[in-house]
Amino acid sequence: MTIQRSKWFKATGLAAVTAVTAFAIGAVGVMGATSASAKDWDLPLAWPDGNFHVKNAKTFAAEVKKATNGEININIHPGGSLGFKGPEMMTVLRDGLVPIGDFYLGQQVGEVPIMGLEGQPYLVNGFEGLKKLYKSWDPELAKAAKKYNIKILYHVPWPRQYVYTKVPISKVDDLKGIKIRTYSKSTTALFNKIGMTSVQMPWGEVVPSLAAGTIDAVTTSSSSGVDGKFWEFLKYMYPTSHVWGSNIVAVNLDAWNGLTASQRTAIEATAKRLEPVFWAVSSEEDDIKSKTLNDNGVAMGMVSDAMMDDMRMRTKSIVDDYVKSTGASASNVLKAFRASGG
Repeated sequence: MTIQRSKWFKATGLAAVTAVTAFAIGAVGVMGATSASAKDWDLPLAWPDGNFHVKNAKTFAAEVKKATNGEININIHPGGSLGFKGPEMMTVLRDGLVPIGDFYLGQQVGEVPIMGLEGQPYLVNGFEGLKKLYKSWDPELAKAAKKYNIKILYHVPWPRQYVYTKVPISKVDDLKGIKIRTYSKSTTALFNKIGMTSVQMPWGEVVPSLAAGTIDAVTTSSSSGVDGKFWEFLKYMYPTSHVWGSNIVAVNLDAWNGLTASQRTAIEATAKRLEPVFWAVSSEEDDIKSKTLNDNGVAMGMVSDAMMDDMRMRTKSIVDDYVKSTGASASNVLKAFRASGG
């Protein structure tokens, strides 16, 4: 832990902090605390500054500051500027290297399998289905997070998923052999099943890999397509909506327990109030960003019913295998989800 903290201080330019501040970090996982009731927290995100998750986090930080009368000041650090990559953020939070952070649930499946539920192929149809899933899924996520020494404050889904390619596609077999960037265990398995060659990598490596020709296709949202200026590399985008994925903002439990009861209540109330607002932002995001992509030359392709059915058929076993490997928790969530009409 000493080595990790020294790296953290160097990365954030805080190597010369006082002994009192260093003690505060070790005790409650916060930066720059000036008193027992005032906290200065750093919140890192892997996404670039213009990304809607970053904008949401900035809104959350501003509202938390108001709700706590300025006692909790959350500093937003987008674009991996603190040196932490997206897939490692849950571990970074667990270990208290930062008190609060943002991470993509689907990238944590290796450590916490239940976090990959929404990322199973063709399980959820749209935002309304996702809301129904979360009603059953939330309690399991909360339990899993607690075991990892973190508490979830809010979660926000990405817009629907696309397959971006250099060549036109009309059927599944047209995708055979194309190297595609994937970002989770389920998307990697999915695209291998339909005959593509999956290359799993974090977001920060996508644009360099496109530029180098290491990959020829990408699966992601329209938001990330704009973030990466995909029109410089890819010509087509196909709305396959094959999986869903969400980001969560979570807090280290040691840092959380170091707050006063009134601060915790104010932060939870703020997160609860803003979460549906952030979901609405995500819903609108796809229309805005897909138009930006189209206006810059990425053509919106059509996915036929026959192609969609073929993709579902080829990937059905992935869901079955996931439920078997995850155990009763996933099975029970899915039973409740389907009973609700999901």
